[in-house]
Amino acid sequence: MEKRSTFSGKLGFVLAAAGSAVGLGNIWRFPYLAAKYGGGIFLIIYILLAVTFGFAIMVSEIAIGRKTGKSPIGAFRALNKKFTFVGVLSSVIAFLILPYYSVIGGWVLKYLATFVSGNAAQTAGSNADTFFSSFIAQPVEPILWQAIFVIAAMVVVIKGVDKGIEKASKFLMPILVVLSIVIAIYSMTLPGASEGIKYLFIPNMSHFSIKTILAAMGQMFYSMSLAMGIMITYGSYLKKSDDLESSVKHIEIFDTGIAIIAAMMIVPAVFAFSGGDPEALNKGKGLMFVTLPKVFNSMPLGSIAGAAFFLLVLFAALTSAISLMEAVVSTICDEWKLKRNTAVIIVTVLAILIGMPSSMGYGVWSEFKIFGLQILDQFDFLTNSILMPIVALITCIFVGYVIKTKAVSDEVKLSSPFKREKLFVIVTKYIAPVFIVLVLISSILDGLGIFSI
Repeated sequence: MEKRSTFSGKLGFVLAAAGSAVGLGNIWRFPYLAAKYGGGIFLIIYILLAVTFGFAIMVSEIAIGRKTGKSPIGAFRALNKKFTFVGVLSSVIAFLILPYYSVIGGWVLKYLATFVSGNAAQTAGSNADTFFSSFIAQPVEPILWQAIFVIAAMVVVIKGVDKGIEKASKFLMPILVVLSIVIAIYSMTLPGASEGIKYLFIPNMSHFSIKTILAAMGQMFYSMSLAMGIMITYGSYLKKSDDLESSVKHIEIFDTGIAIIAAMMIVPAVFAFSGGDPEALNKGKGLMFVTLPKVFNSMPLGSIAGAAFFLLVLFAALTSAISLMEAVVSTICDEWKLKRNTAVIIVTVLAILIGMPSSMGYGVWSEFKIFGLQILDQFDFLTNSILMPIVALITCIFVGYVIKTKAVSDEVKLSSPFKREKLFVIVTKYIAPVFIVLVLISSILDGLGIFSI
């Protein structure tokens, strides 16, 4: 039997896991939600949820991975055969996210190439809206950029855990942090940016509601790479001697810190160039590919600032894509006993092929909609709004009432005292399941246009 790969130590694991958590959700989704729900009040709720709910679920997933030394399907099967389906669902989520996530990664590459080549003016002014919409509507070019993005992730994954994922994370994550801080400082010093800073950090209690909590919790799942098999997979590569609880704490700090810095990058800049209009903080694609290029092209040295920003977004997207691919590859290797290189090539080809409909959903297949959603948004709705909360809910039930919280606690205590054990037990058994059900219901109603988050 082939010996399972491991991270060289705690730092490698933390950077790799943080790289997985830090992705597109931190760069554009968090700033949008933070602005929509009154800035400071959303930040406080998000941080509270991350250090309670996020902590409990992440500890569970990493402990399950390390305890069994297996990828999601094998891990749940080893602990209780009746719950093997949870591992299957986790792997399916990662497999479904990778293709459409790579489509957006391809768009980021296109914009980076545009800014680096000195053609940033194409994305600004009267061209801003048409440049993006005409690009994604093309039948071939977006797919080529998506393929390049997937192949970039493949190159890292094919090198393995320590020589590929860990090395890439140790290189990319520090650069990502430095770039984020530099752009955030620049953004906050722009004329008119101070109003954006106040809006972001001064709590606005008038925006506090159940929707604020549900939006913050939904973002937590999206942002922290929970319920998609990644943390179980990475946990299976973690040495028994490495401090598990401390690792989770550092992943939380990385993920939440980058999300807040991203908000400091984006919200003040958009305020500065929109006259304080919060509506300029469009959700999703509009913010990153239409509004922000206008901001950069209005700045002195805007091409450099824009190139730096899209390089940052590329690094964030790439580290997440690497972890998604690794979760799928690890499962294939474990379940079908394929060689790693073979599994990586299979996943790469499938990611490109399955990503094509998501790409063409904005062009030749734009008429194909379900509940008014484009193909890419359909995949996003299925994975993020339905499957992930379901997996998180069953994981809490599984840990709390099937294998019992003691099984996870004992695994954590192999490497250190479990300081937040009581919090972990209470959240996992009694609080998280209720809130996850609320998130699941509200997400579905939101997707159907019945209840807006």
